[in-house]
Amino acid sequence: MQPTVRVVLAEDGVLLREGLVGLLGKFGFDMVAAVEDADALKAAVEEHSPDLVVTDIRMPPGFSDEGLRAAVDLRKAHPGLAVVALSQYVELSYSADLLDSNDGTRVGYLLKDRVVEVEEFVAALRRVVDGGTVVDPTVVRQLLRRSKDPLSRLSAREREVLALIAEGHSNTAIAQILTVAEVTVGKHVGNILTKLDLPLTDDKNRRVLAVLTYLRSRAAA
Repeated sequence: MQPTVRVVLAEDGVLLREGLVGLLGKFGFDMVAAVEDADALKAAVEEHSPDLVVTDIRMPPGFSDEGLRAAVDLRKAHPGLAVVALSQYVELSYSADLLDSNDGTRVGYLLKDRVVEVEEFVAALRRVVDGGTVVDPTVVRQLLRRSKDPLSRLSAREREVLALIAEGHSNTAIAQILTVAEVTVGKHVGNILTKLDLPLTDDKNRRVLAVLTYLRSRAAA
């Protein structure tokens, strides 16, 4: 007999949440809490200390990546916690952070379509609890495609700022063009330099390297 796995489930869709509660219960999982948003997920983990978290990625209030960010935070706070993220679509933001957390063990990222393949889904959950890593093939393809272009790590605004840097504009000029505070531009520039993994030389040289990265990416497009 398989050992009982204590689970906290986070899913805002009532039908899927109740369906998963019933499904996992039939396969020996002990559902200690089923919640509908990221804040409730964090609270439930603190209260119940589960073996496994199964969480939707897009949840209230923003329906963007709240569940994924909560999963990353929980992995930092509880290194031994197994986490499986579920998504209707591939959400690349924070996904690499989740899969890289805690040496990439006891973690999974599956599309919700896989839930209908019940035995495979349950087996995937148990592999994660046992220390494995399970990633949907579609997610793998998207991550590999993303890794080929370093600029894919940047937000739309950061790309816009980098393009203006490449045109030779200073932070002051960029702030005027985008109608934002200069300190905001400075934060964007800092994020760009960090996300592009540029060596820690002086900022002027790093800006040049960022521009070169931008130009190479445009040339390869």
